[in-house]
Order: sequence, then structure tokens, then C-alpha cells
Amino acid sequence: MSSPKISVYSLSDLKNTTDDALPNYLTSLKFQQSHFLADVRLALGYSAVVIAGVTFYADYKLGWDATKYWTFWAVLAYFILNGALTYWIWAVEKGKIFTGEINNTLISIASSVTKHKPIYNLQVRYNEPGKKPQVLKLSAPFTRWFDSDGYFVATPFQHWLATQIPVVGKADPQKVDKSAGVKGQDQVMEARQNMGSEEPTGPAADGTSSSGARSRKSKKAT
Repeated sequence: MSSPKISVYSLSDLKNTTDDALPNYLTSLKFQQSHFLADVRLALGYSAVVIAGVTFYADYKLGWDATKYWTFWAVLAYFILNGALTYWIWAVEKGKIFTGEINNTLISIASSVTKHKPIYNLQVRYNEPGKKPQVLKLSAPFTRWFDSDGYFVATPFQHWLATQIPVVGKADPQKVDKSAGVKGQDQVMEARQNMGSEEPTGPAADGTSSSGARSRKSKKAT
């Protein structure tokens, strides 16, 4: 199934599509993904929504006088939960798109982009048993795995991850390649081009341009 087409001028679309592809690739390699961060975020968000809903319903049914004491505490709890949710997203999650482990090696990956710069940034933290924790900072242009029409091409993205992140490379050694960047560009081209034969318009075999050759032929004819 082909990936959906997105706008190549939308950084958020480029980032979100890439963010979704990364966990899918890692889990296909038997990485065990942890959903703890997302579960806490959802619990905080839904708890605040439930408190707001119950407070509104109670006020609607019983009136302000009967519920004003409880409304005070409900509003306080609502703001505390929202404050905790904001803290959790910005201070704990910090843009993490994957946390998990494979073969007792813990790994977390956070992604980011800079405004007006179509560069995908990753911060990778992993801790192999018996070794010191490692931190990697990676960057690559989105054009490495998106074609000019806005289609995501998975193979060059997977080559990049496997080559740059040792833990991923161990899990998928066939994708590790020092020339992954060059191959990635070729794979993007192949995914979108179905070229037929075209008449060459560039330099001729003898080093002269085709227009120059035609000019000399016309001179000889006259």
C-alpha cells in the first residue's frame, strides 16, 4: 500500500509522516515499544475533560448555589491537571516519538524541526547492558526519503536509520550502508520515475553540444 501524498511545503506534514514511519519500522524489527508516556498524557487529558463535564452537568442539574463549593475544587483540579499535562508534554516527553527496548537495550528517540528549515532532527539515547548510555544527534533533509510529489519512500529512510543508529543497525544489518545517502536519493528517483527513451539534448559524445553539431551540418550543406 502506497503512502499518502502530502504537501512538500508543509514542515508539519513532513515531520508527522516521518514520525509515524519510524516506530513502524522499529517495531517490524522486534523492538518492544513502551506506551507509558502516551498513556500518562492521555490519562491527564481525559481526567481534565471528565472533571469539566461532570462540573457542567452538576451545575446544569442542581444549580449554582448547590454546586458552587464543589465547583471551586473542580476548577482547581482542572487547572492542576492541565498544568501537569503541559509539564508532561514539554518537560518529560520532549518530542519523543519512540521509547522501547530490544535485547535489554533501552532506546528513546525524539524528533524536531526548525521553522523554515526542511531538516529532520533526531536525538537518540540508548543504553546497552554493561555500557555507558550513548546520545546521538542526527540530521537529514526530508528530500532524502520524500520525492518531489510528496510521497514518502521508506527504503532510504530505513537505510539512514540503520546506518546512523548502531542499535538499529544490529537489528537490521542488511540496511547498513556507508553510501545509504546516495542510494536513498536513487531509490526516491526510482520510486517516482518511469522514464521512456528521450532524444539527448546535452553534450554530444565528442564534447560538442547537439545544437553546435546541427549548426556545422547546416554550414556544410550550404
